[in-house]
Amino acid sequence: MISRTLGPDFGGSIGTLFFLANIVSSALYITGCVEGVIENFGPGGYLISNNEQLVLKDGEWWRFLYCSLLNLLNLVVCLIGSSMFAKTNVCILGFVCVSLLSSLISFLLTGEREIPIPSGNTLVQNGTFHVNGTYTGWSYNTLHENLYANYSKDYTSANSADFKIIDFAAVFGVLFSGVTGIMAGANMSGELKEPSKSIPRGTLGAVFFTFVTYIVMSVFCASTTSRFLLQNNYAFLLPINIWPPFIAIGILTATFSASLSNFIGSSRILEALAKDNVYGFFLNFISSTVYRGNPIAAVFISFLFVEVILLIGSLNLIAQINSVLFLLSYLATNLACLGLELASAPNFRPTFKYFTWHTAFLGMVSTLIMMFVINLLYAVSSLILCFILFLFLHLLSPSRKYQWGSISQALIFHQVRKYLLLLDARKDHVKFWRPQILLLVNNPRTCCPLISFVNDIKKGGLYVLGHVHAGHDFLQLDEDSTIDEYPYWLSLVDHLKVKAFVELTMAKTVREGFHHLVRISGMGAMKPNTIFLGFYDEEIPVDFFGTDNPYHTDMFKESDAFKLRNHDRKEMSDQEYAGIVSDTFKMKKNLCICRYFQNLDKVQMSKKSKGTRYIDVWPINFFKPDPDDPFDTTSHFMFQLACILNMVPGWNNLHLRVFLCDHMTERLAVNEIRLKQLLESLRIVATINKVPGWNACHSMLLGGDVCSRVSTENCNKSYLLRVNELIRSYSEKSSCLFLYLPPEFNRPEEEENLTSGTCYLRYLIELTADLPPTVLVHGVHGVTSTTL
Repeated sequence: MISRTLGPDFGGSIGTLFFLANIVSSALYITGCVEGVIENFGPGGYLISNNEQLVLKDGEWWRFLYCSLLNLLNLVVCLIGSSMFAKTNVCILGFVCVSLLSSLISFLLTGEREIPIPSGNTLVQNGTFHVNGTYTGWSYNTLHENLYANYSKDYTSANSADFKIIDFAAVFGVLFSGVTGIMAGANMSGELKEPSKSIPRGTLGAVFFTFVTYIVMSVFCASTTSRFLLQNNYAFLLPINIWPPFIAIGILTATFSASLSNFIGSSRILEALAKDNVYGFFLNFISSTVYRGNPIAAVFISFLFVEVILLIGSLNLIAQINSVLFLLSYLATNLACLGLELASAPNFRPTFKYFTWHTAFLGMVSTLIMMFVINLLYAVSSLILCFILFLFLHLLSPSRKYQWGSISQALIFHQVRKYLLLLDARKDHVKFWRPQILLLVNNPRTCCPLISFVNDIKKGGLYVLGHVHAGHDFLQLDEDSTIDEYPYWLSLVDHLKVKAFVELTMAKTVREGFHHLVRISGMGAMKPNTIFLGFYDEEIPVDFFGTDNPYHTDMFKESDAFKLRNHDRKEMSDQEYAGIVSDTFKMKKNLCICRYFQNLDKVQMSKKSKGTRYIDVWPINFFKPDPDDPFDTTSHFMFQLACILNMVPGWNNLHLRVFLCDHMTERLAVNEIRLKQLLESLRIVATINKVPGWNACHSMLLGGDVCSRVSTENCNKSYLLRVNELIRSYSEKSSCLFLYLPPEFNRPEEEENLTSGTCYLRYLIELTADLPPTVLVHGVHGVTSTTL
């Protein structure tokens, strides 16, 4: 129940502790049963006072032997006849009720008498004198004497002078162990016709009956029995009973049946942990050794664990451990109910009309407090063990792949929805700007380095992987193919270890699908403000899943997802690609076009033996340099992206360089000072490199514009080739360059046979030919601030 609500990691850890709780509880009841046997058949036993030869020997190891024999009997019953035990539960309940009734009647009928203190109580007994306690019968003075707390030492806690002093926590721990069966109804819910009705009614009825019984017995004992007798003879109900065997039968049947019940329960819990594959192959042998529904291996393991707990010896100490472990499982149950209520899950509709989150919260807090009240060491130890198990299962458990439905997902959804509504796009400020990126991906098999690179540059912002199924008319299809493909994309995100969302759409063309993605990706104020595109060129795609590299995987080998195309025809034309670029400008989105990222090797980049590596920024519009405003919005955007990248682990050991180009020598010094002041105000640590070779390039730019009407095709091409050579000469050791992406322009008249988009794309190809991994950047809004 807990694991299916809180998830396998938390539920598995609590389930393990619940298994231990049942183990400890079984040992507790065995110890109580043996204590009853010794009190009746041991030295000075109430039932053999006239037959000394039947006396059972008493002592620490003798008691351990008797406990082990009872534990062995539990083992035998579980192996050959546990179903018979279930049928005798009603008879056992009858014995207990008769025993209880006889005790109540005895309080009314038995008069004042002296009750012997057990010889095992070395706290008050000695070899010379035999001490008795007084049973006064009904007396106001006795009730008044017992009314207030006067804690003393526990004569069963040690066999030396060092006895443990009892306090409220110890008493509560012992008494609480008597009501740990409150979950019995939930444990047998599968056998009930109407568990939603039977469990609350039966549980509340049982709790009420137990509460009344304890209160009545407490009042009767306090009104008739002296404090000395209460503190030094835990079996005083036997000698005052109208027929002492009633009490003996009740104690022995109740404790033995309870120990057997917990023994069986622990083995079944261990079997459930094995079936759910919580601990993987460690518990596989349990599932494979089930015979006729009986988990043989789990039964033997439970036997061994109980045997270890029996070494503790003292019933009161075992009871405290038992209470702490059960309180922890009850805490988890209350936490599960509270989480379901706070998550407002529509399917959580409890039929118990008195349920409210207030009681769940109160139960959770009170159980946590009482764990520490009972025993600080046990409480801290159990919580630490639970936390260690949680981490182990969260990181390594094979059961994480099972879709049990974790409450954490429902709570996260509830909180995210609430905070998304509070996130107001009208309150956006440049001081807190961050990139919110949509990366358009054709086939992730061929662009793993680019996906990883964009993940590095997102700086805690939104990151969406968008993909378009092009060439499909949705109205003509029987079903949406993206539904089946979506899980593979999520697996891809896990494999690449990127923090990204996935958006898939279908459209007749990639351009139309691109419009879908830009408009619908994100939510509320979390919408993409920057579009990343791969480059449109004739480069041969690299299969990063199938080659020896950090992205290699066989995860998608057997599926139809991410297959390489078996033809040379591309998904879209160069005109459509240029149209996507144009549409991005119209939508007022920042644009980054990435090329040669198949050559990005982050492993080699981080090696110091390769020498100093750089992140280079060229904040100049090579297509139309502006001498009056060399550092415009796009330049600021380039600085921001480069600085973000330089802050990311793996990139922070690279040096950031900014290249300053100006064909007028007298203005170069002024612009250098301006650039230095700008970088200082933006707190960007970078080296400024002047480019003397720019003069020769600029002289080839007729009319100041690569698309000037007076230019010729050869001149344009020569200019772009010269610029390309210049960049390559300065950025040879660059791991990533940022270049200025100009807005679209009108095509030259002499190239009227080409569309403006095709011409634009051709110029970009020539500009970036054979460069290191390159990002062409265009910014439309201010992204930097000097006020933080």
